[in-house]
Amino acid sequence: MHEKCMSFLTLAAGRRTEERKIRGMKKPAIEGGTPVRETKIYYGHQYIDDADIQAVVDVLKSDNLTCGPKIGELEEKLCQLTGARYAVVCSNGTAALHMAAMAAGVGAGDEVITTPITFAASANCALYCGGRPVFADIDPETYNIDPEKVEAAITERTKAVVAVDYTGQSVELDRLSEICRKHGLILIEDGAHVIGTTYKGRANGSISDMTTFSFHPVKTVTGGEGGAVLTNDETLYKKLLLYRAHGITREEAQMEHEADGSWYYEQVELGYNYRMTDIQAALLISQLDKLPLFKQRRKEIVARYNEAFDRLPMLFVQKEIPESDTTRHLYILRIVPERLTIDRKQFFEALAAENVCCNVHYIPTYYFPYYEKLGYKKGLCPNAEKLYEEMLSLPLYYAMTDADVESVIEAVTKIALYYEKK
Repeated sequence: MHEKCMSFLTLAAGRRTEERKIRGMKKPAIEGGTPVRETKIYYGHQYIDDADIQAVVDVLKSDNLTCGPKIGELEEKLCQLTGARYAVVCSNGTAALHMAAMAAGVGAGDEVITTPITFAASANCALYCGGRPVFADIDPETYNIDPEKVEAAITERTKAVVAVDYTGQSVELDRLSEICRKHGLILIEDGAHVIGTTYKGRANGSISDMTTFSFHPVKTVTGGEGGAVLTNDETLYKKLLLYRAHGITREEAQMEHEADGSWYYEQVELGYNYRMTDIQAALLISQLDKLPLFKQRRKEIVARYNEAFDRLPMLFVQKEIPESDTTRHLYILRIVPERLTIDRKQFFEALAAENVCCNVHYIPTYYFPYYEKLGYKKGLCPNAEKLYEEMLSLPLYYAMTDADVESVIEAVTKIALYYEKK
């Protein structure tokens, strides 16, 4: 027999032996067995080192706690990282989305197309501006918004598209950009998950009309909180600067009246206090220095998970488009209900009993009571709704040890094999 065939058969036999051993393990902890871990592990956790702490201490000892030099330094660093011409940092990812929607000109009666599989802010930003979110369904294998569904949802009232790079995988930017240009729409890329990812070799953040980032503690890099909007358009950039800081300007070219003196400023737009502190900016600058390490480790964990779960027929591994070199923020595991005797909730609870504490990202936005009161009903996006019933988020973060990763794999495999339909 051919050597490669022999090697494949030997590997397959080894895997079957491994699975038989796992089948012979004690019953799941939820059934009275012994957990695979003694301590709990959660789906996400920040990583802070001495350099991060020192960066914050240095700011605390300086003369500027907010609106100081670290803001410009961080914005320059984000531009260098992504290739975007302009970056405007702000208080959080939700503020970034709100600023982007305002800069896009979303107003009363306008529609903004987005995905239901996202944090609520991706849709809420339209409501903040007096607009209305329109939900387009997802691709059932990548879980990102389906460009064809986006184009089908466009009406004469559509103003913008908020496309979420779900889990850190880039959306199909070429197709979405083409659709938006064709229909005269602004493409806002909700990149809360995507920092570190590239699309066709270009960093996400430099491609769409605007890209928003989030720096919440479970994201790849964190400032405790924080957000940013990146753009290549100078007009949008100037609007974003105003919306971040009350709509107030000290730029003479933007003023409508003659200045009374050097202290003079004007409010020329209705903006908000969405400023970031120098404390957060300093932490983020230090965190971004470690982004290559964060990317590498997350990729290693994802590869190991994929290897382990792709061969279990009762589980489905998220697919990726070849254009996206993905730095994953979330690892989504999907059960195949037809091959299991338990549902997602029971699988989730069984893993928790093994001390592997997962999460679910996300509940479809239009399921929430607030959206129900606005007239949204279930059935809008069948692919998204089916995904919600079958998915859970496994632990994924830089500080996970190899032993942590293997314990998660052991717990998932143990539950999947124990409850497999025979």
